[in-house]
Amino acid sequence: MPRRLLINLLSALAILPLALTGNPATAQECVNPFRDAGPLRFEPSWWTLTDFCKHSVPYSEIFSGGPPPDGIPPIDAPQFESIAEARKWLQDQSPVIVLEVGGEARAYPLAILTWHEIVNDVIGGTPVAVTFCPLCNSAIVFDRRVGEQTLRFGVSGNLRNSDLIMWDNFTESWWQQFTGEGIVGAYTGTKLKVIPSQLTDFAAFEAAYPKGVVLNRNTGNDRSYGRNPYVGYDTSPRPFLFSGTPDPRLPAMERVLGGLVGGQAVAYPFGILAQVGVVNDTVGGQPVVAFWQDGAVSALDDSRIDESRRVGTAALYGRVVNAQTLTFRRGADGTITDVETGSTWNVFGRAISGPLKDTQLNREVAGPHFWFAWAAFRPETTVYAAK
Repeated sequence: MPRRLLINLLSALAILPLALTGNPATAQECVNPFRDAGPLRFEPSWWTLTDFCKHSVPYSEIFSGGPPPDGIPPIDAPQFESIAEARKWLQDQSPVIVLEVGGEARAYPLAILTWHEIVNDVIGGTPVAVTFCPLCNSAIVFDRRVGEQTLRFGVSGNLRNSDLIMWDNFTESWWQQFTGEGIVGAYTGTKLKVIPSQLTDFAAFEAAYPKGVVLNRNTGNDRSYGRNPYVGYDTSPRPFLFSGTPDPRLPAMERVLGGLVGGQAVAYPFGILAQVGVVNDTVGGQPVVAFWQDGAVSALDDSRIDESRRVGTAALYGRVVNAQTLTFRRGADGTITDVETGSTWNVFGRAISGPLKDTQLNREVAGPHFWFAWAAFRPETTVYAAK
C-alpha cells in the first residue's frame, strides 16, 4: 500500500470518534476555502481530513513553496552514531541543533536538516519534533504530544511569511513552525510546547557532551548531505516568497537572537553580540543573559556548508542562581565568568569551574532567526541596542 494512502487510512480511523461528534468537518463538507484566495497555491485534494472551516489566518497569506506534502521528507526513524563516527564527515564549524532531554544529548546536523526540515524523534522518553526552516533560519524543537495524542509531523509544502507550515497525521491540521501554533484544521489555536534547544557548532557539542550522539546519514533517502540547496540565500536582498514588508529597524536577512521572556519579545542583533560577547539584560521583569560564541558557519551561504562563512551563534539564559542575580563578563580570551563568584561558564549555560561548577542556567525559549521572520511573527519585539 502506498505510504501516503496508509497514512490517510490510519488517520481516518483515528479521527472517527471526533467525526461522529460533528468535529471536525472534512474538506468536502466545507465551502472551498481557496475559491476566493486568488491563484490556487496548494492542492486541496491532498487534505482529505483537514477541517478547512477552521483557520486562524487568512488563506491569502499561505503560499506553495513548490514541493507537495512531504515532498521534502521528514525523518521518522532517525538513527544516531558516536561523535567519533560523525567526525569522519563533520568538521568543527559544522552547524548542529543540540538537544538535551532527560540526561540524553543529541546533535542534529543542518547538513541533514536542510534536506528534511523535520525529525520525529523520542529522546529521554519525550516525543519531539526537531525542526529547521532554512528560509527563516529557524531551528525549533517541539514536544509532539497534544492531549492524549502523540503526533507525527510532516512538511506540508506550504509557507507563510516564508516559514515552514507543518502538518500532523491525526487531523491533517496545519501548524506554523515559527510559533508552534495550529493555524488550519481541528487543532487551530492549539500551541505545541517548545523544548529549549541550541543551534551551535559541532566542536562545541563535542566539548560539552563527549558522550552525546549525532544524527547520521542513514535516512533512507538519497540526498546530497553537506551541500546547501539555498546557495547565497542568507545574503539575498529579499526573502523567498515573503509577501510582507520587512521591518525596517534591521536588514531583513540579519541574524538575531530572538526570545520570549515573561511574555515580552526581544531581539539581539548578531552584529552587536559578536562585538560584546555577553549581554546582561532584564526582559519581562526577568534578569537574562545572552551568550555569544564564534565558530559555527552558515548553512545557507556556500554550496558546501562547511566551507561557508562563519556567522557564530547565541543563546539566552536566566541569570538568577540560588536567589542571586549574576552579572557575566567575557574576557579577552573569550572566557565567560560571573562577577559574583568568579565561576567559568560555557555557551550552553553550564558552569564548568569555580564555586558554581555544574550549575545549569535556566534556558530561555530563544534562538537564532533571520530578522524579517522574527519581526513578521513578533512585530511588538524590542530590539536590543548596545549601551
